[in-house]
Amino acid sequence: MEYENDIRTITNTQFFPAIVKMKTEKWRLVQICATSVEGGCEMSYSFCQGYDMRTYRFIAWEGEEVASITQIFPCAFLQENEAKELFGVNITHIKPDYRDKLYRIDEEAPFKIKEE
Repeated sequence: MEYENDIRTITNTQFFPAIVKMKTEKWRLVQICATSVEGGCEMSYSFCQGYDMRTYRFIAWEGEEVASITQIFPCAFLQENEAKELFGVNITHIKPDYRDKLYRIDEEAPFKIKEE
């Protein structure tokens, strides 16, 4: 038996429509991963359907808004709050939004690449 496991690079503009399509096709959200890159953050959203996995990946550039997917996948709220707080990703309309109070940390966005 062969299983699908692919990573699809998209833009922030293509992101929300792709997420809506995943929901209508009955995929489930399994993880959101944020990684600091120069000038922003690489965001990876992974979904499973049976044993198939699909990941949508894009760069959230510094200051660029990323739409929350919590109205479609409510379970995303913890991982979106984490990306916002630890990496400084500008994710808007998270439900619930912990407003940078998810973790007890001493600095703002500690995993964000700092300009020197």
